[in-house]
Amino acid sequence: MTPIPGFDAAPSSPAHQGESPTGPAGAVPARSPKKAAVAAWVGSALEYYDFVIYGTAASLVFPQIFFPEGNPTAATIASLATFGVGYVARPVGSFLLGHLGDKFGRKKVLILTLLLMGVSTFLVGCLPTYHTIGILAPILLVVLRLLQGLSAAGEQAGANSMSFEHAPDHRRGFFTSWTLSGTQGGQVLAPAVFLPLAALLSEEQLLSWGWRVPFFLSAVVVVVGLVIRRRLDETPAFESEVEAGSVPRTPLSVLLRDHWRSVLRVMFAAFVAMVNTLYTVFALTFATKKDYGIGFSSTYMLWVAIVSNLVAIAVIPFWGSLSDRVGRKPVFLGGLAGSAVLAAGYVAVIASGNRALTAVVGILLAGIVYSATNAVWPSTYAEYFPTSVRLSGMAIGTQFGFALAGFTPTIAAALLGPTGAGWPKVAGFAVVACLISAIAVATGPRGTHRVPTAQLGRKASRATAKATGRSLSAQASS
Repeated sequence: MTPIPGFDAAPSSPAHQGESPTGPAGAVPARSPKKAAVAAWVGSALEYYDFVIYGTAASLVFPQIFFPEGNPTAATIASLATFGVGYVARPVGSFLLGHLGDKFGRKKVLILTLLLMGVSTFLVGCLPTYHTIGILAPILLVVLRLLQGLSAAGEQAGANSMSFEHAPDHRRGFFTSWTLSGTQGGQVLAPAVFLPLAALLSEEQLLSWGWRVPFFLSAVVVVVGLVIRRRLDETPAFESEVEAGSVPRTPLSVLLRDHWRSVLRVMFAAFVAMVNTLYTVFALTFATKKDYGIGFSSTYMLWVAIVSNLVAIAVIPFWGSLSDRVGRKPVFLGGLAGSAVLAAGYVAVIASGNRALTAVVGILLAGIVYSATNAVWPSTYAEYFPTSVRLSGMAIGTQFGFALAGFTPTIAAALLGPTGAGWPKVAGFAVVACLISAIAVATGPRGTHRVPTAQLGRKASRATAKATGRSLSAQASS
């Protein structure tokens, strides 16, 4: 069997020196892994600040100001449903932004998603409440949430593709993990902004104007993000596709014809993302709402989230680097097993009312164990697809899978019941979602971390496989 060139490339090989996989150095822009990783981190942190700030407000504020009084439980479920609506828009956005990213480049999509997220988030802060305009208030809230979802559909796939394709082949896991480390940074910023507001303002002040402040700050987010992303070069892998004339006229048709199995695999693997919204949105509601009788303060739960995400920021690059050495599967599956156990345990300890144990389990779950899956899913999914359809493949697969995460707070609240007695059902729901994800990952290809970027995903296309075989035979004979 003819070995794949670069499979065991030494550090002196072109793949490790920044040379294009399709030609000599200088044929396309040189790789900039550190610059791309930092840009992905900062951009994702800023983008997910906008997205997570909505989830925090949906748990703590929106039930009181955007819905009619009289039934607090119904208002809470409705508010969490508006959070889930953003995930309904994500699959639609994944088709549009995935096509644009594979057709016109990763950089253009990243700038577009940042603008769309920033503007829609700012406008949420401008909305009048239910007491002012009635039913039109939650309708406008849903519209803006849909725009946020469209933006998020292309953000992670674009940032992942950018950092993945700038990284040297032997360190793709490490550099790509910075995108998800950045999303954790955004999840630190969101509660960090709400904490002083919740501590310094009265409930009346928070509900009247204080809740708007984090949304207005998105204007700063947009400016900073644009400066960073405009300075980043397009990826060498995409530029090689352009120079070779290999960019598909309709990337989506190629994706769905030749790589649909990989899309489905990513979709089911992405079910693990429900752990994130279970932790950041549902648990905050469960622990703090008077209806459930747990009695935790929102300040306490926000601090737990901040500490957990700070730990995650430090740990995620370690898991990514480990996957470069031992492979994606061991790290991914280990994280899934731990997430299943600790997600169920986190719901249980909140129900017990034990503050100290809630903090310990929460930090172990979100800070360490779930971080293993977060660290390696970007590189794992990216290695399922060739460059020509990588962004659309990741975007479509993940966003359909993330739909479960979007509605996890609503599903969990419904399973919980009005008194909170249904928490074992919520725990079981988390375990089943992690199991489905584990099956999808375990049955996927092995050893993709050792395959050069230029050769990834080619077995999925019969025509491409034949062309690759001819190319490798020619190289062997020469």
